[in-house]
Amino acid sequence: MAPGIQYLAIDASRTLYDYAGGWADVAGQKRMEQGTTMMLYSMTKTFTAAAVLQLVESGRIALDERVRTYLPEIPYGDALSVRHLLSQTSGTPNPVPLKWVHLSAEHASFDEQAALREVMQRHNRLKFPPGEKYGYSNIAYWLLGKIIEQAAGITFGDYLRKNILDRLGMSSSEIDLVIPSPRHHAKGYIPKYSLLNLFKRVLLDARFLGAYEGRWFRIEDHYLNGPAFGGIVASGRMIAAFLRDQLHERSVLFGSVARKLFYEQQKNNAGVPIPMTLGWHIDATNGKRYYFKEGGGGGFHGEMRIYPDTGIATVALANSAAFPARKVLAVLDGKLRA
Repeated sequence: MAPGIQYLAIDASRTLYDYAGGWADVAGQKRMEQGTTMMLYSMTKTFTAAAVLQLVESGRIALDERVRTYLPEIPYGDALSVRHLLSQTSGTPNPVPLKWVHLSAEHASFDEQAALREVMQRHNRLKFPPGEKYGYSNIAYWLLGKIIEQAAGITFGDYLRKNILDRLGMSSSEIDLVIPSPRHHAKGYIPKYSLLNLFKRVLLDARFLGAYEGRWFRIEDHYLNGPAFGGIVASGRMIAAFLRDQLHERSVLFGSVARKLFYEQQKNNAGVPIPMTLGWHIDATNGKRYYFKEGGGGGFHGEMRIYPDTGIATVALANSAAFPARKVLAVLDGKLRA
């Protein structure tokens, strides 16, 4: 299933289950531990949404304002709003982002603004009118990161650390936009016997390809070009700290207005509900409704969930791109009792 796995289940006051097992590094025979960090990929988007809603609550961003008010250079017209980006109804393109990455060794010289500009030049047309329907887009959340920077006057990373991570008491040794500690970071893998492995040279540039380690093929350490749509590196227990705050009656991240928006189901232009809030996706399993965010890419896969009716939240992370996070959580969470 995966070389190593972390799984946590919590309520507002205690940890119900905390498991870490398997290998963080197959060749190096390093065990997966509770503090081992992994790539979150798109799970980052929910953190980005929380940051946007903080700025909405403070009056520095307006939900229904045109995106071009904050980012005049975007090629997507005047109808696109901040709400459209958050609710994934923007119509912005969503090409496969597997190649929107750079090696960790290249990070110091990486130019994010140039990378975003190139992506927008190549993918400069909306797929549908904003608000018409749900349509997932990584570009949408990359743009939200830039709106945060414009509104706050600091980098996305600095805003995230000061206003999200530090408020939650998260250790910089276990969560960041770069690998906090190489010694405590898991290696990412794809299964040797899989379609991902068969087509890896088509999907990824050769410099990201590592080597076979038993039944696994290692992917070299890397970062996503857009930190706001997928850049967080963290341990499962840091994600649990974020989830626990959301289970409390009052969040330390924002007040009642922003919190309501964080969980309010959105609608398309025709007034039809979509399976999305301003930051979470909505689904149900075993008859239980939940909010969730999944993330996966070159070597890692995970998902976090909040079950509002039972007051329980869970997260599963693994260092395999093929880890079936949704199926695993459906089984494990189904065994929990409030």
